[in-house]
Amino acid sequence: MEKKKLEYFRKKLETRQQDLRHMVSRNQQDGRSADEEATQDIADRAASSYTKEFLFSQSNNDRQLLQMVDAALARLREGTFGECVSCGKEINPKRLEAVPWTRHCIDCQEKAEKGELEATL
Repeated sequence: MEKKKLEYFRKKLETRQQDLRHMVSRNQQDGRSADEEATQDIADRAASSYTKEFLFSQSNNDRQLLQMVDAALARLREGTFGECVSCGKEINPKRLEAVPWTRHCIDCQEKAEKGELEATL
């Protein structure tokens, strides 16, 4: 992959990384503050509990995506960005544009979704 394109993906991934770190931190803080609110009846406590659970779930999803972005940045540094981690083929540029943290080409991604490929991060 050409150097200009790699730099473009590096900036895109670093921006996404910053956004995700901010969201994870904010969701954790909001989840903690849900406990601090003075709830007065069982309905308020249930709503507060639901909100807290939702925020922590969202934070977990963001953390998983952050790990994928971190791994993509590591592949960029190693010089393997844009190559499928399973078969070594080049990942379609349109796929990278849509999901720059992807690890697999389309064929291997389909195999992974069917459970025919070992999960790796």
